Amino acid sequence: MNPTTARWFGEYADDHRHPMNRLTHKLAIPGIVVHILAMLTWIPLGSWGGFPVTLGLVGWLAGAAFWIWALPRSGGLLSLATLPIAIWGSLVPAPLVIGLAVVAWTVQLAGHKIWEKNRPSFLKNAAHAMVGPLFFAALLTGEFNPQATRPST
Repeated sequence: MNPTTARWFGEYADDHRHPMNRLTHKLAIPGIVVHILAMLTWIPLGSWGGFPVTLGLVGWLAGAAFWIWALPRSGGLLSLATLPIAIWGSLVPAPLVIGLAVVAWTVQLAGHKIWEKNRPSFLKNAAHAMVGPLFFAALLTGEFNPQATRPST
């Protein structure tokens, strides 16, 4: 793991210590990523070789580049998992996408308000908006273990 990613993960872990908050994020962050990508696919930018290009696809490319740079294995898996939404997100009915957005953000913000008692990390460091999905992907794959990075007390 590169030093910048290690620092971001340390900061992110510090803001997500409570087990219930972590659980809310494991549920909410995928929904947030999906709804953002799906909504961005509603914005056409033209076509390339007959293929429609949307802001969702461009956003996915930027996100994938960041995630793969920051943590290649988990970033690559996260990029592959989100690619279908970047391509076909516009096919998901808008009411479903909007409902997902409301539920996912409510769950995530409740985690911070009720259990963690702090504000979301991306409000302190905007990079954490991209770090959050990667952090939880790395937890899921076992590529990052916050307990292993902390000295014993």
